[in-house]
Amino acid sequence: MTLLRRLDHVAILVRSTAEALGYYEGELGLPVHSTEEIPAPHVRLTYLDAGNAFVQLVEPLDPASALGVWLDEHGEGLHHICFGVDDVAAAAKALSNGASPTLGSGRGRASAFVETSASHGVRIECTQFLSDEDVDLAAGWLPPGG
Repeated sequence: MTLLRRLDHVAILVRSTAEALGYYEGELGLPVHSTEEIPAPHVRLTYLDAGNAFVQLVEPLDPASALGVWLDEHGEGLHHICFGVDDVAAAAKALSNGASPTLGSGRGRASAFVETSASHGVRIECTQFLSDEDVDLAAGWLPPGG
């Protein structure tokens, strides 16, 4: 049984969204899809449209939070990859090492982090797959730049 529907986003932990946008939006030409600030964990999430998935910039807004400490210890870079699924809690539980998933949200959707050692050091997140938004309304490619 396939639990995953699509790659939703690749998340990059950054110290400053504004500085990171200079590269990802300015140099790579990825347009900002949306930005939100969520209270727990207190972060700014910025989604850049990469055609068939998003690049998510994650900026911790509380330096004492787990993400703020991670950023200080490990620096900026890849934080996790996220897959769209039909049932977030069930998929995260099935993919975890028996641990209860950590539930969250982003873009107004339910999400959960998978707790597993089988992913070869890459953190995995599952988020709600919405066919109308993720397939029907998504072009799946970026238009040529100009």
